[in-house]
Amino acid sequence: MFDRIIKTSDFIKDKMGQASPKVGIVLGSGLGDFADKIQDSIEIPYDEIPNFPKTTVKGHKGRLVIGKVQNTQVAVFQGRFHFYEGYQLEDVILPVRVLKYIGVNNLILTNAAGGINSNYIPGDLVYLTDHLNLTGNSPLIGPNDERLGVRFPDMTEAYNPQLNQLLKQTADELSIDLKSGVYAGVLGPAYETPAEINMLHIMGADMVGMSTVPEVIAANHINLKVCAISCITNLAAGIGHEKLSHDDVKEVANMAMNKFTLLIEKVVKKMEALT
Repeated sequence: MFDRIIKTSDFIKDKMGQASPKVGIVLGSGLGDFADKIQDSIEIPYDEIPNFPKTTVKGHKGRLVIGKVQNTQVAVFQGRFHFYEGYQLEDVILPVRVLKYIGVNNLILTNAAGGINSNYIPGDLVYLTDHLNLTGNSPLIGPNDERLGVRFPDMTEAYNPQLNQLLKQTADELSIDLKSGVYAGVLGPAYETPAEINMLHIMGADMVGMSTVPEVIAANHINLKVCAISCITNLAAGIGHEKLSHDDVKEVANMAMNKFTLLIEKVVKKMEALT
């Protein structure tokens, strides 16, 4: 794995030339259009990057975009890989580890999620305070490479408090109603049953999705500061009465795009001072 990371990182560093991104962003379902706003961009399709799988999910374009947001250099993954696509978790988290080796210090993860908390409505943005790993797996299973991180990484503050405070402060400045909550990460790809959603509610989950958790574990393992934002794209099964559809997920995420863009642009600028 370490050799794969170095080979992939070296390829990307050669492509990005003099660019020196310190903030990384992973764009989830329906949020990929943010990458189109990056200035002076270098675009690298995933199928050109050594060791990268292909994205198979609609709304995940599958390219790395390196450039500037508000004059701050960023590396943005336009689309992610999921365990349910049949990839190994070491493939799912490869982009996160690569970000660390191209010089990124702070990571913003984004996703589309189903709302369990009764105070959420579709289109809400929510920053993650914690998660429940209900995938039945971990990207750290197997021999540990001490060059990447310790055998047993602490997850007490998995979502960096300083970055979360920055998200909330920035949202307040922009008059954006940014909520907070606990994310339940499940395997997928089927949506949950009403009974499962009721179970997640009892367990303390505010929202549910099929990504993010492996990436957060990997980021903490490799000592990369991470925060995450969910776009609530639908009410979870049994809470809303509509049939769940991935097309609807993308549509609602697109509707939240303006406030999402405003928030990320300003947060990225502030993160530059933390690197």
